Amino acid sequence: MIKITETSLRDGHQSLIATRLTTDEILPILSEMDKAGFHSMEVWGGATFDTCLRFLNEDPWERLRKIRANVKNTKLQMLSRGQNILGYKNYPDDIVERFLKNAIFEGIDIVRVFDALNDIRNLKKSIEVIKKEGAHCQCAISYTISPVHTTEYYLSLIKNFEDVGADSICIKDMSGILLPYEAYNLVKAIKGVTGLPLEFHTHCTSGVAQMAMMKAIEAGIDIVDTAISPLSSGTSQPATESLAFTLQGTEYDPKLNVDSLNNTAEYFRDIIKKYQEDGTYNIKVLMTEPNTLQYQIPGGMLSNLLYQMKSLNASDKYDAVLAEVPKVREDLGYPPLVTPMSQMVGAQAVFNVISGARYNIIPTEIKNYVKGLYGKPAAPIDEEIKEKIIGNEEVITVRPADLLSDEYDKLKAEIGDLAKSEQDVLSYALFPQVAKAYFEKRN
Repeated sequence: MIKITETSLRDGHQSLIATRLTTDEILPILSEMDKAGFHSMEVWGGATFDTCLRFLNEDPWERLRKIRANVKNTKLQMLSRGQNILGYKNYPDDIVERFLKNAIFEGIDIVRVFDALNDIRNLKKSIEVIKKEGAHCQCAISYTISPVHTTEYYLSLIKNFEDVGADSICIKDMSGILLPYEAYNLVKAIKGVTGLPLEFHTHCTSGVAQMAMMKAIEAGIDIVDTAISPLSSGTSQPATESLAFTLQGTEYDPKLNVDSLNNTAEYFRDIIKKYQEDGTYNIKVLMTEPNTLQYQIPGGMLSNLLYQMKSLNASDKYDAVLAEVPKVREDLGYPPLVTPMSQMVGAQAVFNVISGARYNIIPTEIKNYVKGLYGKPAAPIDEEIKEKIIGNEEVITVRPADLLSDEYDKLKAEIGDLAKSEQDVLSYALFPQVAKAYFEKRN
């Protein structure tokens, strides 16, 4: 029997409508979703935290509390970026520890944790805290394709995950580039070296996700990520109902409650109309983009690049930027294109094309990456490129967070009476300007 993680309340709406579902839109359907028989529901983390504060004028911690109060039978899951937590840089260990403790206290059962470079040093603190707090720790592979990202590379990574205490493993295919037969072979290989439960997360961007998911199921995957139909497909996950019907009556049947699925889909069909009418739900996110398989660019990154090129009056150079992305990746040691690396590589590719000379303009984040401040890439960075970017500056080899001092007390004093709780201070730690503006409005 395959288990299902339902993603519509996190990745589904993050992928299709820029994470704009409000808490008031989520709450009425939770008891129905809770009857469906899901293994877990992904409801928090990723971009939900930032969007609550920045655009929805909501407290993300309050959202989590309310969701937990309405979901009695199903495990709640979140996505965390290891030492980046839910932000775009490394945070000190004390912030990571307090953040995860609070998330688990408020009702998170499963924390899926990943690092953009698959650098296990950036996950160790998170894993330690998740385990200590009694939650389930799922370590995710940031899946990518390159000469160094071989099956052997991934099997070695999984042994490392096992050694540091992972409870389960996820193949996180954020770009939707894991081809069906490759998925079969990878799952078979992983199942050959570990007894830990294995989950598959992908996106429909390139058009191969449903086929890859079926091959992963045939190869012995334990859990798959799907989204209820109105928040599925395109840059999101395969549809929950379609997979449930496909597997009905087979050895893989997830035995979901079909009435509950239909009621949930009907509810979200109505909710989504508002986002279609105001333009948030853009038909472009539903278009299949096989170019993703060539450039390995996630759907969100594709649309972001298009927007950037338009704002720079350089739409005619869009194809040149797409072709530049794989070159920048190669120069920089083949980082997987997942937050924050996707934004960084994309920005560098744009600058390389519009400035007319490669590495003429270099963002600070790329300099920090080359200095080792984000972790260790899978392949060495080209020496000539390294010199262009940081000259003869030293590259650090320690765990990046070892260079950071504890910050909680300093930040608590800094935000002062605007923060009413430890959770407010943590919101401020992750998104200082955004959280402060939210507190001022709230107060």
